[in-house]
Amino acid sequence: MKAPLKSKIFRIVAEQAALKNVKAYVIGGYVRDFYLNRSCTDIDIVIEGNGMEIASAVASVLETRVTLFKKFGTAMLRYKGFEIEFVGARKESYRSDSRKPIVENGTIEDDQKRRDFTINAMAFSLAKEDYGTLTDPFNGMDDLKQKVIRTPLNPDTTFSDDPLRMIRAIRFAAQLDFSIDDASFASVERNASRINIVSQERITAELQKIMAAPKPSIGFMLMEKSGLLALLIPQISLLKGVETMEGKGHKENFSHTMEVLDNVASASDNIWLRWAALLHDVGKPSTKHFDKKSGWTFHGHDFIGSKMIPGIFRQLRLPLGEEMRYVQKLVQLHLRPIALVNEVSDSGIRRLLFEAGRDIDDLMLLCRADITSKNPRTVRRHLENFEQVSKKMALVEEKDAIRNFQPPITGEIIMKTFGIPPCREVGQIKDYIKEAILDGKIGNNPEEARKLMFEKAQELGLSEVNA
Repeated sequence: MKAPLKSKIFRIVAEQAALKNVKAYVIGGYVRDFYLNRSCTDIDIVIEGNGMEIASAVASVLETRVTLFKKFGTAMLRYKGFEIEFVGARKESYRSDSRKPIVENGTIEDDQKRRDFTINAMAFSLAKEDYGTLTDPFNGMDDLKQKVIRTPLNPDTTFSDDPLRMIRAIRFAAQLDFSIDDASFASVERNASRINIVSQERITAELQKIMAAPKPSIGFMLMEKSGLLALLIPQISLLKGVETMEGKGHKENFSHTMEVLDNVASASDNIWLRWAALLHDVGKPSTKHFDKKSGWTFHGHDFIGSKMIPGIFRQLRLPLGEEMRYVQKLVQLHLRPIALVNEVSDSGIRRLLFEAGRDIDDLMLLCRADITSKNPRTVRRHLENFEQVSKKMALVEEKDAIRNFQPPITGEIIMKTFGIPPCREVGQIKDYIKEAILDGKIGNNPEEARKLMFEKAQELGLSEVNA
């Protein structure tokens, strides 16, 4: 293993701390990731003294800008791809109704006690006499080797003081593929309701990191098991369970959703495609119906689910613009490609290409991921059928250029041809041409579209100007 603290930045911090006669330590994620052989560009420096003063001195040597957060007693600077935060060593205490701590000056030992997990409480000394020496009062190295997330102090105290740490425990478990030790997880279950005092923005920041993990289902299943998911995204928690009537049960939709999410995550880093995977069946609980002949059905869950997306995004403080519309579109269309397996018509494919537009490839990835079964032969058969749709789609797209559809006859051309202002008739003509192209009655070209324009205009009583 390479030696720690080789970067120039650590030497400069050590020198400036020595000049001020204070001790400095690298703590937290950088130390943890060093031993996990993971790259880390965020460096946390703890000073047994004034962290802002040392940060300013380091910035002066590096001739770079430092940002001081005097209210919090912290400072931050950037250097060669690193983001370095300085803080004075401190000890904290909490009131029961708030996650904002009462902060006092402290030692490195005090600071390590307030850390969330043992693997994040390890520190490297920057003092000349023991430069690079590991300080590990809670046996974080043992937990790293055993791949365990554990709190340094009583977990009830750790999680009650700062309930966000409960989600952070789950996030680290998902990111690192670690387990949460039994005592700490039992504490998450006991303290889950305290998550309500944490701001939604901070919660969602952790949810996004869970969603970006190599296998996001680890995080969501731990949240479900602990009771946090029912508090944070109850719409997903409602997917859990199987109802049986007359001996017939439906698919367990929560575990299916987790499988779809991981299938997408294994193929794409697109965070919003992953959200679409998580939410693709969110409409099922409200559309579940038992029919004595056909059994359980979820008719319309794609439409209902798409209508739920804006409310969920507002609830989670997720972006309400292009990202939300993208997820909403994929949820609404996620059954369409699979439905085409039974009747692979050109017109059906054209309409799908038109509605999905530039997101068709992501939609197809989601639909492939949605093919799950405990029987490998069933999955293989469905995927082979789905590939036939994909091949047909490629042929239709090559021939008709529908994916990024632009009408061959624009509203401006219609208004100029018939000397009319913007009005209902312009839209009627455009829709008439669009539907004819999608139905395959005419090709996607100006010549045939222009002929159809005159046909519809005559029906509407419009005459060409200067005919």
